[in-house]
Amino acid sequence: MKRCDLKLYRGYANKKELVVFGHVVKKYPSGDRKYTRSGFRYARTIIELFSIKTIPFLNVTLRVGDLVAQTQAEEDGYFRFQVPFEQEIPSGWHTYEVSVDEEVDGKKYKASSTEEFFLPYKTSYGLISDIDDTFLISHSRRSFKKLFVLLSKNVQARKPFDDVVRHYKLLSFASRTHPQKENNIFFYVSSSEWNLYDMIVRFAELNGLPKAVLKLKKLKSGLDDFVMTGSGSHLHKLRKIHNIISFYPELQFILLGDDSQKDPEIYEEACRTFPTNIRAVYIRQTRKRARPLTATLLNNIQQLGIDTCYFSHSNKAIAHSLENGIVIEVPLEVISPENLPES
Repeated sequence: MKRCDLKLYRGYANKKELVVFGHVVKKYPSGDRKYTRSGFRYARTIIELFSIKTIPFLNVTLRVGDLVAQTQAEEDGYFRFQVPFEQEIPSGWHTYEVSVDEEVDGKKYKASSTEEFFLPYKTSYGLISDIDDTFLISHSRRSFKKLFVLLSKNVQARKPFDDVVRHYKLLSFASRTHPQKENNIFFYVSSSEWNLYDMIVRFAELNGLPKAVLKLKKLKSGLDDFVMTGSGSHLHKLRKIHNIISFYPELQFILLGDDSQKDPEIYEEACRTFPTNIRAVYIRQTRKRARPLTATLLNNIQQLGIDTCYFSHSNKAIAHSLENGIVIEVPLEVISPENLPES
């Protein structure tokens, strides 16, 4: 029997459809401990993740309750299900299963794996956040420093920006009618590749960031591409944001990003396309040179009737969320009175 692995990612659903996705790979590096290695051993973990070999064109089967669906992996091993889904299930996280059981050219491939998908509450917000230099300090504008940090600092050594976790936890309670922890659906949309999925998930868990669906860039399977990680066109982010908002037309969305690359331009375009679906836009200031253009783009967004906040410290973003009624109720476990930012 030929060995293969299924690498699944968190999915999402509405009342009519389910979307889940993953890769068929020859062997996926296993074990959570690899993300806490130090020195060269951790660098080797990252290199292994960028050396993953995929298996193309295998048939994969999805099972969720009574639902059974099939599709075929693409040339790069990626597969995606977007299927009718009208089962009566409560809002929140649920489990799905994907399997492979096929013989090709005398080689039998067999594997099975499970992951989760999220069904939002009716009064949820949708939150779409960039990753690098929005909540994870990454030095995106400096390619070699970014690579050095990626190779030398494990998930325990990497740091989020001050108070960004408090802001995201606060937003996880935001609701137009009934604040409830993990009420809202979070998407972390980034130009980082699928190779870094587990690293990002572990970082988020370790730092208490809200559990999220990740939407990343095409898997890389060779070291020749490694030095270009996170670079190239960012238009895929705009396409993903469009797909997410179109999938949830009943939700109000909050967009969070930074000015290190193209988030302000991407978010302005999204706001022009969906002016009634976006509640607010938050942009972290990471460099002075970007301030004039970013301020202009955010002003354009404000002209559409959408709240904006341009900040260098998350305290300002927290104050904005409270003052503008995005967060109706403040959970004591997130912010105590003495820690509230000054207005």
